[in-house]
Amino acid sequence: MSEAELSQENGDLKTLIVGGGCFWCQDAVYRQTKGVVASECGYIGGHVDHPTYEQITTGQTGHAEAVKVTFDQDIIDADTILDMLFASHDPTSLNRQGADVGPQYRSALFPQSDEDRQLFADAIERHQQFWSEPIVTTIEENQPWWPAEQEHQNFYQRNPSWGYCQVVINPKLANVRKHYSAWLR
Repeated sequence: MSEAELSQENGDLKTLIVGGGCFWCQDAVYRQTKGVVASECGYIGGHVDHPTYEQITTGQTGHAEAVKVTFDQDIIDADTILDMLFASHDPTSLNRQGADVGPQYRSALFPQSDEDRQLFADAIERHQQFWSEPIVTTIEENQPWWPAEQEHQNFYQRNPSWGYCQVVINPKLANVRKHYSAWLR
């Protein structure tokens, strides 16, 4: 279903593309967020068409793991969506999140419009006060979006007892719950 079709059914929809390390983590957060009507893991920002997970994990394609999150602005605003991103990863860590190392795990925002670009710049500025180190989140040029393979979609929900989910995703979800529980289902 297209964003226009979803909008007719679900109100005033907006889509943001955000990268905060492993896309499984961000996808797990957004799939539990009130007002989010779609969350899709994918690849963006690289120079290879139709990249595969195996290709991007080498760090050689230039892609970032990212999430395309579509939400109903009548329920949740874009600032809260971005606040949840900053609560669920370390935006001061260059090209890594914990043990996930490489440019594919960079903290990056991918504006689809000038409005998005300003929204992203404001979010970075708003969150810098919470970090002692400079935020290294990049705002990158619009690039083609490549959906990740099906096994990466809704990974956390399908594999909650898997080690990575327990050790990496659960603490990130706990931090989001601590600060944004009113927004979670």
